[in-house]
Amino acid sequence: MIKIYGLHTCPYCDFLQPQIEGKEDKYQYIDIGSHVRYMHEFMDLRDHNPAFDHSKEIGDIGIPCFVFEDGRVSLKPEDAGLVEYSKDAACSIEDHKAGKKGC
Repeated sequence: MIKIYGLHTCPYCDFLQPQIEGKEDKYQYIDIGSHVRYMHEFMDLRDHNPAFDHSKEIGDIGIPCFVFEDGRVSLKPEDAGLVEYSKDAACSIEDHKAGKKGC
């Protein structure tokens, strides 16, 4: 199973939701804002895994984050068989803020 750490207010994470719907046997989505223990899990991972080095350098959080069964960590949706958010494939940040789903 692939763990996906994300946040419900993140448009990049929200874009993944329709792609993983009904695939709970393959993906486990963990909303790091839903409980402090999930935030702690994510922060521990982010603090100690080199996959986040570039994100930290540029001031990004590093979500969505994909943790594979073998322990490998990636910030690339395509590594998990998913499509990445892009301005051509998704709606705008304003649409997301307005509550549009799939953004």
